[in-house]
Amino acid sequence: MSQTDPTIRKLEPEALRQVCSADFFEAQTQEPCRATGIIGQKRAVRSVQFGLEVPSPGYNIFITGVTGTGKSTYARAAVNAKAKDRETPADWCYLYNFSEPESPKAISLPPGQGVVFRDDMKEFVEDARTAITHEFEGGDYEKQRAQIAEKFQKGINRTFEELEKEVRSKGFALQRSSGGFAPVPLDDEGNPITAEDFAKLDEEKRREIESKGTEIQRDIRSAMREVRQYEKETKSAIRELEKRMGSFAIRPLIEQLQEKYEGFPDIQEYLENVHEDIIGQLERFKTGEDEGPQAQGAQLQLALLGGGSQDDQFKRYQVNLFVNHAETQGAPAVEETNPTYYNLFGKMEYQATMGQMSTDHTMIRPGAVHLANGGYLILRAEDVLMNALSWDALKRSLKGNQIRIENIGEQYRLVPTATIKPEPIPLDVKVILIGSPLIYHLLYAYDPDFAKYFKVKADFDTQMDRNEDYLNQYCRFVQAVVEREQLLPFESSAIAAIVDHGSRLTEDQKKLSARFNEVVEIVYESDAWARFDDAESVTSDHVEKAVEEKIYRSSMIEDHTREAISRGKILVSTEGKAIGQVNGLSVISVGNYAFGRPSRITANTYLGNAGVVNIERQVKLSGTSHSKGVLILSGYLAEQFAHDKPLSVSASITFEQTYGGVDGDSASSAELYALLSSLSGVPLKQSIAVTGSVNQKGELQPIGGVNYKIEGFYYTCKARGLTGDQGVLIPKQNVDNLMLNQEVITAVENGDFHIWAADDIRTGIELMTGVPTGEKDEEGQYPEDTVFGKVDRELRRMAETLRHFGRKSKDEQENTGDSSTTEE
Repeated sequence: MSQTDPTIRKLEPEALRQVCSADFFEAQTQEPCRATGIIGQKRAVRSVQFGLEVPSPGYNIFITGVTGTGKSTYARAAVNAKAKDRETPADWCYLYNFSEPESPKAISLPPGQGVVFRDDMKEFVEDARTAITHEFEGGDYEKQRAQIAEKFQKGINRTFEELEKEVRSKGFALQRSSGGFAPVPLDDEGNPITAEDFAKLDEEKRREIESKGTEIQRDIRSAMREVRQYEKETKSAIRELEKRMGSFAIRPLIEQLQEKYEGFPDIQEYLENVHEDIIGQLERFKTGEDEGPQAQGAQLQLALLGGGSQDDQFKRYQVNLFVNHAETQGAPAVEETNPTYYNLFGKMEYQATMGQMSTDHTMIRPGAVHLANGGYLILRAEDVLMNALSWDALKRSLKGNQIRIENIGEQYRLVPTATIKPEPIPLDVKVILIGSPLIYHLLYAYDPDFAKYFKVKADFDTQMDRNEDYLNQYCRFVQAVVEREQLLPFESSAIAAIVDHGSRLTEDQKKLSARFNEVVEIVYESDAWARFDDAESVTSDHVEKAVEEKIYRSSMIEDHTREAISRGKILVSTEGKAIGQVNGLSVISVGNYAFGRPSRITANTYLGNAGVVNIERQVKLSGTSHSKGVLILSGYLAEQFAHDKPLSVSASITFEQTYGGVDGDSASSAELYALLSSLSGVPLKQSIAVTGSVNQKGELQPIGGVNYKIEGFYYTCKARGLTGDQGVLIPKQNVDNLMLNQEVITAVENGDFHIWAADDIRTGIELMTGVPTGEKDEEGQYPEDTVFGKVDRELRRMAETLRHFGRKSKDEQENTGDSSTTEE
């Protein structure tokens, strides 16, 4: 390897971690805490503010991002701040619909007036009962009623007297029975003629009596019609008297309410309907009792249709204060954490009435959409989608701009049942959905209505730039948490350690983590460890202790893996050299914990035309990215060595002792090193582990999890014994991703461990073998004592050998054919 080659370098300790100076935060920790709100989310904040400002339909907001980035916290803060500046929406009430009892009527009132109207109607009913009772218990009502009865009784008496006179004149008398009146013939002395006497009469006399009897029957029927007309007129006159006196009693009360609610046409109409209904239901107000079985049946039917309850005959005059904004300041901001269908869109409750389930307008209950109407509604997308019918009903409401209350059961009954159908309420709400990127993209791809109703996307990032402004905000954020939760004060060194941990979470020296849940966890746990030490403040040592303990609690599988490597159960070499064998590095994720693990990668090459065979792919353990990385190796070999000969080689590559899936292309450079070593016969250093992907031109490309991988190999070497020759080779693009723990940095400082950065395969293989790769001469040949020269010579040998065997096989076939012909 050339000593002057600038494409590979050994990294110094200061390049392995971006360390924040405690002096930077010294002044800030002495100042009072000033909360800064959300940090480092300019794009998301701008999107949310835009969505909240636009009043047009469809500009609802979908806030997306991974868990812990402050989506919900910011949504609440932004919505509450905006809601304070908006006008408070109207109250909504449901009233009994006198013309259509099955369709309760919805009316709106200025905020705070709904409760006033409800109380006014309650007081009105009590006053009306008192006034009507007083009016009908007075002597004037009884006197007028008696006069009407007397008047019509005289007419009835006169009718019966005239009928009696007419009957007598025809020689008959009237006999009253349960069936009415019956004419009875009389003899000359005025006595009733019996049946036996009637039978003794001659035929002519009998016919005469029967004829007169028929005439009298007609007279009786005519008289009874007059009597029934008198009774009807009597009842009508009494009803008119009662209506007149009832109206006289309640009209002043009605007019008082109409004057108070003069500017509300719906209430004016409702009060007129109340007046007419009370006049038609005076018996309830006079006695408080039903009129009989027919009245009970009618009342039950009304109860089932929302007209009242058997237990409360005056419920139809009650006001259901459906949405009350008397105490609301500005627009409502509602967050529904359990968005079931009923919790969102309200419901109609039922109660047992005379053996049947009944409901009415007073039993209609609001949902979160009603309570947020005129303001803002915050929902978690996953919860909405998991609750049956909620998502479809939400879209339907947004589409129609109205909220309709329907019980779920009505949609699944085979036989429709009588129930109420409340009048829909106009909808004006801004919906803020919070969900993961996966849910957003699934809805966008598979729900054609989603993009129409959620036009604003606010995407919360997981990281932010590590600049002075955000460092200051990070400090204030930590201080705000300390003050809010009454934690021990954090020294400047502790805040610096928190900042460094934030960069560690992003695996980037130039970034800070925006996953504030994880940052806050370390703040809480650092405080706990400081209290265990009886310290008066939190220092960097407590922060480091919190991080170490958090790792320890989740690292059982990692410890078992290291133990298996130390005991030789998992074969990994950390010393010596081997042909076609290299230490690759992978990241194992277990829930919320990840760690690096070295794996032995081996390559064998032999005659054939199969190319590079990925064993993991053959047994379906290889992911698409890993399979692509292996296929790229053939492209690189062809680019370097197949311009003057065919690439006639078969090779097998595998991750040894891996029994689960393998994915990602970060091991493609290690696989290529093993392949070149196998072809050239030059051994690779087992003290160096390799990570990095490679393209067909041989350029190394950055990978993820570089810190986990380096630390994983370091601890493996530490368990086996550090020799001073061990280390890790990484792509140079990953240098600014290094945020290694202090133990590894110390080992590098002491020369016990090393980290190299390279930008292509040539420099990497030179480090791994200690042999130069070589450059082509004018004839396109590599020097024989170089890695590429040995590879080229081996590939040429394989091609010639394969061609020789191919020619020999062809000759044998031809000879076999000639022999057959001769024998014939």
